[in-house]
Amino acid sequence: MLGDVFSTLDLIIFFVALIGVMAVGFFVGKREESSEDYFLAGRQIPWFGVAGSIFGSNVSANHMVGMMGIGFSIGFAQSHFELGAILGLMVLCYGFLPVYRKLQVYTLSEYLGRRYDERSRIAYAIIMVIIMAVVQMVPGLYIGARSICVLMGGNALEQVEASAEPAADGAEAGEEKVVDDEPPQSKRMNVNFSYYVTFVIALALISAGYTILGGLKAVVWTDVIQSVLLLIAGIAVAILTFNEVGGWSGMLALDAAQPVEDQKMHLYLPMDHSQLPWTGVFTGLMMMHCFYWGTNQFIVQRALGARSDSEARLGIITAGFLKLLIPFFAIGAGIASVYVFKQRLPDQTIDPDAAFSELVKLVIPLKTGIIGLIAAGLIGAILSSIDSMMNSAATIVTMDVYKRHINPNATDKQMIFVGRLSIVAFMLLAAWMAIFVLDPNSTENFFLQIANYQNYLTPGLLVAFAMGMFWKRGTATGAFVTINAGILFSYIAVRFYNGYLISEVDGERFTNPRIAEYIDIAAYLGTKLNFFHRVVFVIGLCAVVHVFVSLMTRPDEEKSRLVWTDLGGHAPGAFRALMIKIAVSIGVFAVLGLLMTGKMLSPAICAFLGLIWTFAMFCHGAWTRLQQNDPEAPITGLMKEDRFWAGILCGLAVFMHYYFY
Repeated sequence: MLGDVFSTLDLIIFFVALIGVMAVGFFVGKREESSEDYFLAGRQIPWFGVAGSIFGSNVSANHMVGMMGIGFSIGFAQSHFELGAILGLMVLCYGFLPVYRKLQVYTLSEYLGRRYDERSRIAYAIIMVIIMAVVQMVPGLYIGARSICVLMGGNALEQVEASAEPAADGAEAGEEKVVDDEPPQSKRMNVNFSYYVTFVIALALISAGYTILGGLKAVVWTDVIQSVLLLIAGIAVAILTFNEVGGWSGMLALDAAQPVEDQKMHLYLPMDHSQLPWTGVFTGLMMMHCFYWGTNQFIVQRALGARSDSEARLGIITAGFLKLLIPFFAIGAGIASVYVFKQRLPDQTIDPDAAFSELVKLVIPLKTGIIGLIAAGLIGAILSSIDSMMNSAATIVTMDVYKRHINPNATDKQMIFVGRLSIVAFMLLAAWMAIFVLDPNSTENFFLQIANYQNYLTPGLLVAFAMGMFWKRGTATGAFVTINAGILFSYIAVRFYNGYLISEVDGERFTNPRIAEYIDIAAYLGTKLNFFHRVVFVIGLCAVVHVFVSLMTRPDEEKSRLVWTDLGGHAPGAFRALMIKIAVSIGVFAVLGLLMTGKMLSPAICAFLGLIWTFAMFCHGAWTRLQQNDPEAPITGLMKEDRFWAGILCGLAVFMHYYFY
């Protein structure tokens, strides 16, 4: 029953937090009269608003619950989703964002329209609306409603057998089987469907309510509050979980005592691993981060609404520091939960996406109000992502479809109305799909499924953005063909690898004998194509297509000027110098990696050297910029440069890549 988990104090804290967030959303957005106010918060978002909203929009229940679930089932290698995000944030901060803000765009599809043509603009709009309204919002409602059901327990869950055991020899079916020292029957708790439906509808209505009325300003300020709640909740669960196993060091000791194949505190998994191969996370996942953080409307829109370029950069960097906390309070706690469940629930099967909620019920003291606070943080994580996607999808529909093609002379009032109507439509679609398409009792790692599905659609878009931003010769036809080719290549790659390069006989999969004469692909990349590796292959093909088609078609000289070097005010050789610096740094990191894997240097020493090199590279850029602005500036002036703090952020990310080898 609800009272078994939630005390009166928990309920008070939960509802006060929930109502408070909604009240803030309604209050701050009640006077949105212009389209710029509604869709970009009047371009007056301060740096901490940018940071809180980017973090809150990204870290949904899929992260809070899904990250812990993958830590529980796979291990610390999931941290690559957070560490690699730092690269994506830097690409946004110093690569794409200066161009977006210089052009004063509302949507990123608007940039594609101005750099290329209307075809690419509409293609981006369609793909991103599908991603936000279906691939992201639907799982957000699913994982949120499911987690609330598990937290409630009682009538919201139904106990079922996790596996059926045959009757003992000589016993009739149905007769009790008695065997000395037999382990207890494994049990699984399934979600009650009617409760699940109720919570899906409630979450959709709440998030849509203040988003419809308040626009981006309501979304940003509720995201800031919800990010604080999320951090408090996540860190509280982590601390109490680690206390169960003797702290962080105790968890490391327990993990080290396991057989090597069962240890979870390793950052790198074999290159043929089915879900997180180390080769894939250093290639395909890094490319996916560049798309997600640099060209994703619902992330970038917060930075577009910042009140200055410097505050946008500072907000992005601050969000990066918050991202580095997730491996410890979400993934690390998920690993610790393995040992907690072994001790406390030895006879129960725990699904990965239920690990968070089950852990809360086990380690949080009852009737202290902490569960109410954690529930508020969980709901906040759900709402902060769903409201962001609703608002961003509505911005695209309004600006790129309605105003561009249906009513070019639309007034601000008409555009706001269409935006609100779009949010209602997206909310209804997402709720319907969460209820009737997804299984609330799925045993899969849903976080990885979302990443997989999304990246069937995005490789061509990333190539179009990157080559449009940094290559003047890219043409409109080249971009449009590339965007569509990326989707086609994604499906072809899977069929080619899984159906031709790999053969299957009697359920056993192995390299096609004709291919194995030259190379045993399965030994390197596995018997099924991992989506990280697929992304690398597809992006490479898309780049070739873009170059080929662009060289075969005539460029538009005026549009060719809308690139990073021209709009950013950089010297002609700035891009080349940057590429050289990046290439040299990659070489340094590779050498450190070889010294570490060859056991010539310890992971700790390599981590420290990697941090120093990274920080030095950023400080060099910061000092150059400082001297350009003020040749007499003292060395202490570096601390006022955002590149100084970006260097610390990236240095810490590099440090973790080596230290947790």
